Amino acid sequence: MKRIISVSAFFLFLIIPAVLFAMPTVFPHGTTIYDPENSYNGFTILTTKGNGTILIDMNGNIVKNWKDVCFEEHPARLLPGGYVMGATGFTEGKKGRLFADEDSNDLSIVDWDGNNIWTFAKAGVHHDHQKEGSPVGYYVPGMDPMVKKGKTLILSHKVVEEGGVKFTNKQLYDDYIVEVDYEGNVIWEWLASDHYREMDEIYYDYNIRNALYRNPNVVGTRTPGLVGGDWIHINSASWVGPNKWYDDGDERFHPDNIIYSARQTNTMGIISRETGKIVWHLGPEYYNSDNRYIRKMGTIIGQHHTHVIPKGLPGEGNILIFDNGGYAGFGAPNAGSSNGLNNAKRDYSRVLEIDPITFKMVWEYTAHNSGFRDKSKFFSDYVSSAQRLPNGNTLITEGADGRIFEVKPRETARDLDAIVWEYVSPFYYSSERFNMVYRAYRYPYSYAPQATHAKEEAVVPSDNMAPWLKFEK
Repeated sequence: MKRIISVSAFFLFLIIPAVLFAMPTVFPHGTTIYDPENSYNGFTILTTKGNGTILIDMNGNIVKNWKDVCFEEHPARLLPGGYVMGATGFTEGKKGRLFADEDSNDLSIVDWDGNNIWTFAKAGVHHDHQKEGSPVGYYVPGMDPMVKKGKTLILSHKVVEEGGVKFTNKQLYDDYIVEVDYEGNVIWEWLASDHYREMDEIYYDYNIRNALYRNPNVVGTRTPGLVGGDWIHINSASWVGPNKWYDDGDERFHPDNIIYSARQTNTMGIISRETGKIVWHLGPEYYNSDNRYIRKMGTIIGQHHTHVIPKGLPGEGNILIFDNGGYAGFGAPNAGSSNGLNNAKRDYSRVLEIDPITFKMVWEYTAHNSGFRDKSKFFSDYVSSAQRLPNGNTLITEGADGRIFEVKPRETARDLDAIVWEYVSPFYYSSERFNMVYRAYRYPYSYAPQATHAKEEAVVPSDNMAPWLKFEK
């Protein structure tokens, strides 16, 4: 096989590599790849900067826009019958995330026409919420979330005053997980700092404790004038749901237990709903673990959307994780962290599917697995998610750059994971070059019977390799 390249082109390659390989400023938006035969066809819901919640078809056409539900920092989910659930109340300026605080947002269910049918006021919801009937926010065959009844799981915040905890003398902006019934009564609650003693079982060594004491990730909040240590930063919470592990007698995986992702500590765990104790965990020790599969996995950094793949979907019982990379964690100071805060760093993302009993990786997605040389071609250092689809594909939200794509897994180790659908959000805030998507979900068309969708038309990307760099046989 010969390479066709002229001398002049070769020198051009040497002179202007930045032009050839820099991140573009102009690129396609909307649906950029679509293989109808290999995709799980349906509606995709996403939240936007300034435009609320958007529902699109496979070709990227907007079929519905709820402008007053959510904004880019919150997830929305579609409920059967064309209902949408998400944070509301922003028109009143309520963007706070403190439970029961006057400045905080509400959590609502809204019908197709925008009518509010249920609200939990001053929920202070952030990052996640679930509705009884389905353990996770996305579609599971045979597990439809309830609309006009049932309990709701809410991830919120509470303030813990200075001196209120033993591991730091700073005020905490602490994570609070709560269940409420349909009438709005609190029926279960869990505050992260109350269970710091359980953290002793997660091997927080001296360096981690020292860094955490000195600076528990003190940040400004969305409540005016409030500053606190966002020490654990839980970014997802869902019910474990029915699963084979519990069926086989493992009580840690009781369907009513709650699995969470703690971004700042690079940890994730399962909370016993009965006792409040952490009964299963992963992190923050990875390379030093006694488990060879955890060592082989390597450090998970700043992860999002850790959840158990629900029963009835391919991979059921395994845990799916969007491992962001970027920066997070506490520990010994190093060249990238003078005080031990955010001392773990990596410049690419990956999606992991792991067996929660052995911790063996079942499947991994990186940019390498789609054929790129540089793993950083797939990278979102914040937000993002992964959803297992009924056909075995995985819908991935690479949220920092507004990219959502569906991956068909490789059939053999020699194959590549195939991107069968890709969408780049065109929704930018007017004052910023910023099209972040917190988390997107795919649902069957039947979830929104009021909607119509265009004919499913394949979208084949153009061959974008420079002609003078191509090969011939």
